[in-house]
Amino acid sequence: MAITRNITATYRGPGRVVARILADQVREDRVLYFLITACVVIFIAQAPYQSREAHLDDTVPFQARLYWSAFLWIFIFPLMMYALAGLVWLVSRVMPRAPSGYEIRVALFWALLASTPIVLLLGLTAGLVGPGPALQSIALLWCAVFSWFWVAGTLAARQSERHIT
Repeated sequence: MAITRNITATYRGPGRVVARILADQVREDRVLYFLITACVVIFIAQAPYQSREAHLDDTVPFQARLYWSAFLWIFIFPLMMYALAGLVWLVSRVMPRAPSGYEIRVALFWALLASTPIVLLLGLTAGLVGPGPALQSIALLWCAVFSWFWVAGTLAARQSERHIT
């Protein structure tokens, strides 16, 4: 299924989408693709905010802001996400039917990618409206949706028939 269809299907049933992804063969390249695509979209979503900040404070030029934003979102953040997945895997060892590291990565990285439409809205709001209740509301919405997708995906991974090491 196309990635955009999977993203829209995730808003209707995140556990089913993760279970469908896990039903395919184990492909670590697909998991890395989910993470890198999500990070690139988040970087793009930050551009309006970086433009606003460069306009309001001209001590740091827009290009420098984009450079450091790209460095963070495309190089550092994926490493942090892998570290988080590893930490979740260690903590999940106490569960009776703990998901494997691969299953945890699929659930976490897919939740991040599937929630990127809200991140795009968040970036537009940060760039056009700025700080305030609208930005806080959308940030809270993103946190709730990301958490929902991650928990539902992890539960689906935990219940999957295949146990991958």
